[in-house]
This record gives sequence, structure tokens and C-alpha cells, in this order.
Amino acid sequence: MFIGGEVDPSKVEIFDSSTVSMFVEVFKGAGRNSLNGKKKGGLKVHAKMPLSGFAPDLISLSEAACNDKTFLGQLNPRSGTIYVFDKGYVSYKVWQEWTGQGVFYVTRLNENADYEVLSGQPNHITQYARGGVISDLEIQLKTKETILKARLITYKDPASGNILKFVSNMFDYDVYTIIQLYKHRWNIEVLFKQIKQNFELGWFFSDSPEGIKTQVWVALIANLIFTVIHRQVKECELFITIVSMASNNLGSYLSLIKLLKRNAPVAQERTIQIMQLNLFNSKQGGIFENLGKSP
Repeated sequence: MFIGGEVDPSKVEIFDSSTVSMFVEVFKGAGRNSLNGKKKGGLKVHAKMPLSGFAPDLISLSEAACNDKTFLGQLNPRSGTIYVFDKGYVSYKVWQEWTGQGVFYVTRLNENADYEVLSGQPNHITQYARGGVISDLEIQLKTKETILKARLITYKDPASGNILKFVSNMFDYDVYTIIQLYKHRWNIEVLFKQIKQNFELGWFFSDSPEGIKTQVWVALIANLIFTVIHRQVKECELFITIVSMASNNLGSYLSLIKLLKRNAPVAQERTIQIMQLNLFNSKQGGIFENLGKSP
């Protein structure tokens, strides 16, 4: 189903970042130092995923102190693609290049942005008093190096009453289509929440940069595998239940997918030799096999 009746979801890609905090400054953390002069380290996970997909197709790791907009250099933009992202990825120069390549973007405008209104007028207050579009303007964004024409939409959220400003180069689309596009950006927040809730990233087995990165990559790969399994048996269990069942049965030979699709394993599948690893397969046997036997 097209977004706003205009945009094919397969043409939309969303990206954002999430920070994994650490107790030691292995990676430089973001923000100011605390009162004791120390600051926690942090690793920032940048992820991009298609709106019509269920898993990220591009991931990049950086220090938490690294500016988000450096991730824009990792993208390989294609003409006709619509990128939706937060206002941390502000680069007028990149946006100008995208516009020339036929690539679209939808994001939020920073409060301190310097711009000049080229055309358009605010709507009458009666049109947005309870929520709605305050204005739809064509503006010119300015920096010392770049001058960029863009579309600025100011919107009052009817639920919260918050005033939101969206900036885009999609001049020929309906204003509510652009607002709905940005609303879909929150889909990637579900991904970050899912990873942090189900895979241990609160502590690390290593205190080296590469060791920490490896553990993060393992969590990301595990999340991808369980996401695929969850889509195959989505009607059976919640995502968190599937992860919990797998973690509590790491020594089992049973197929997790078959187990989830059945109410209970049949008798032949409950044989101990099938369900668990043989921990004492040596000729001499283990301590538990020797219990009760005479020396």
C-alpha cells in the first residue's frame, strides 16, 4: 500500500543510530565530562534498513563522539530513493548532491538553522488550532559554503500539541505524505530496542576496541537470525520468548522452528541422546557416570 497514495514503500529507506554505553572510555563518549572529570565510553551503531524490509542492510560502528553525518559517506544513494532520518544527519552539501542526483530526503530541521523564505504563507490559525499544517514553505538554507533550496513544513501534532518542522526536497508531493514518511522513521527505533532488550550489551567479555566490536557484531548477527525465525513462526511466540527458549536450550539438537510450531515434541524426539550433547563420551567416563561404582 502506497504511503499517502503516492510513495511506494520499497523506495523508502530509513536510518538512525543508537549508542551502547560503557563504563570505561575505550571508545570516546559523547557529551561533556562528569563532575569527577571522567566520562563513560560509548560505541555508536548506525543502521539503515528498507521500510518494506525487516532487517538492516547496512550497519556501521563508530565512537559515540563521532558526528552522525559522517555515516552519510557510507551510503550509495540511488536515484528515486527516499531517505528518512533524524536531524543529527545534517549536511547541506550532501543534500544538495542528492537533489542533483534525483535522490530525496525527509528529516527534521534544527532549531538554529539559518534560512530565508522564498515563497509560501502560514495558514490561518483556525486551520491548525487543534492540530494540522501551520505552513508549507519553500526556503533557502544557508551555510558559508552551501546554499540549498528546500521545502519546510511546520506541523502541529494534534495528540501532543508539539510543533514539528520537517525539511525535504520533495516539492511535488502532498504535505501529509511527507509527514507520514517521517512518522515511519520510528520503525528503526524498534530494531534498536529489540537488540538491547534481548542481547546482552550491558557488559563485555573484552576491554579492547576490537573485542567490544566483535561482541556487538555477534549481537547484531544473532538478532538477524532470530528475526528470520520469528517471521517464519510469527503466529506462535513473541520475539523475546523465542530468544529466551533458545538461550535456555543451547545444548539441544531439536530444531527450534519445529519446536515452536508444535505444542510439544513427540516421544521419539525427547530421547536424551537426541536432545542433549553427550558430555561424557570418553572411554573412562565422567565423574557422574562413575558415581556409585566401586573404585
